[in-house]
Amino acid sequence: MRKLLLSIVAVCGLYLLAGGKSSELNIELPQLHQIKEANLSPSYSCRSPEEVGKGYENTALYLADVPNRRGPDLLFNGACGSEDYFEAATAGDDMSLIADLGANTSLEDISASRAFNVQRVHSFPAYSRFARVVKVEVNHTYAVLLNAMYKRGLFVFTVAEYVPNKKVRLRYAVKSYQLTTSSGQTVSVGFSWDQTNAR
Repeated sequence: MRKLLLSIVAVCGLYLLAGGKSSELNIELPQLHQIKEANLSPSYSCRSPEEVGKGYENTALYLADVPNRRGPDLLFNGACGSEDYFEAATAGDDMSLIADLGANTSLEDISASRAFNVQRVHSFPAYSRFARVVKVEVNHTYAVLLNAMYKRGLFVFTVAEYVPNKKVRLRYAVKSYQLTTSSGQTVSVGFSWDQTNAR
């Protein structure tokens, strides 16, 4: 029994040294706490019939390039001429949620713990309100809880630029990310409740 436990520990150690890369699918997982940028354009429901036939294309954010991926991690959506919104749950088994953390909340200062309560005070109005969709607002920061059959995670983003129905420019940082494959779980290493974000 002791040899089995030591073997398991050794395998886990080798996995961590490999940096969280899935050998089965050769998936590069996102680095945690690193700020990146993405442009989503146009809003998913404001596209021509030809564009609709191409799937999500540039309207969605994927944190990891997963073969045969199901739904994106974030979708920029909204019908032409209507209010745009962000959607985190897009596939059948996806129960992801998103919260608006407010205006002028610095992405650099958001840790995993502050994603649930930016002010870090025990007051019920201060706790983040997670929902299926939220309205797109420039200079607002958002937190997304990923919860689907094959992925779990938390990431935060700020809307740096917004043109209604046309495009959003995001700055984002992943706080936690894991995939479940037939060979087990693959996790981005370095989770911390308190670490903030940097380029």
